[in-house]
Amino acid sequence: MSRGILFLCVANSARSQMAEGLARAQLGEEVPVWSAGSEPRTVHPHAIEVMAELGIDLGSHRSKSVHEIDPATIHTVVTLCAEEVCPAFLGEARRLHWPIPDPASDDPSIPREELLARFRRARDTIRARLERQWGEGLVDPQGQAP
Repeated sequence: MSRGILFLCVANSARSQMAEGLARAQLGEEVPVWSAGSEPRTVHPHAIEVMAELGIDLGSHRSKSVHEIDPATIHTVVTLCAEEVCPAFLGEARRLHWPIPDPASDDPSIPREELLARFRRARDTIRARLERQWGEGLVDPQGQAP
């Protein structure tokens, strides 16, 4: 089995979940992809909604703790935290940091459309980073670490 990619953020509810879905869609079955967090919650409904706009279903995803991930299965770790402290991953792996602001908010005064716009910006930023990184050799076509 080839080693894969792990996307990390704090809650594993938005950025890392979107990255997991986007990477799976882009890289296919040949490269294992996971996401996790240091304080897992639930997958954010707005993340599910904006990913569905691209035809990617996060409805069956669940938030996972970084401790559930076997370090031996990972060759690349991508942290997505911007304003918060990113989870630590103790396994040996190539490490990338993509600081993307958390689109979620508990502030009830923020209109739904503004929240969706934040989630779309995060999604589109992650998608662009994945496309750039793929071109730079995130993994080779056989899913092996470079």
